[in-house]
Amino acid sequence: MKVVLQRSLEAKVTVNGEVTGQIDKGLVLLVGITHEDTEEDVRYVAEKVANLRLFEDETGKMNLSIFEAGGSILSVSQFTLYGDTRKGRRPSFSEAAKPDIAKPLWDLFNEQLRNLNLHVETGVFGAMMDVSLTNDGPVTLIVESK
Repeated sequence: MKVVLQRSLEAKVTVNGEVTGQIDKGLVLLVGITHEDTEEDVRYVAEKVANLRLFEDETGKMNLSIFEAGGSILSVSQFTLYGDTRKGRRPSFSEAAKPDIAKPLWDLFNEQLRNLNLHVETGVFGAMMDVSLTNDGPVTLIVESK
């Protein structure tokens, strides 16, 4: 499992002109799932994301988790994170999980974050989405399960 995490001041996902998820201050998560991922990977990454200290405290030091900062999460499924560009000019997506495996794990990931008392908005699995955000910092990290 691979998540590109961006701290944001505001973000939203639009599908066919309709907003499907929108947050103010928080984290935008682009979530990639590979065919080897398990529920254990999902739990590990959800815990890691929830507890990373990425928000500034009163001294300006990145010392607060999303809980302490009072932020929300916008989770977007992103199979292209497993695109392999080493050969040729067209990426290979053979490492990305098929939808019948990826969607239940992405849903579980979002559920795990909600079970950790985080407010989670989402895009639409498998849809063409327009994602917009104001990156705060900018702060961008990659969180991986393996």
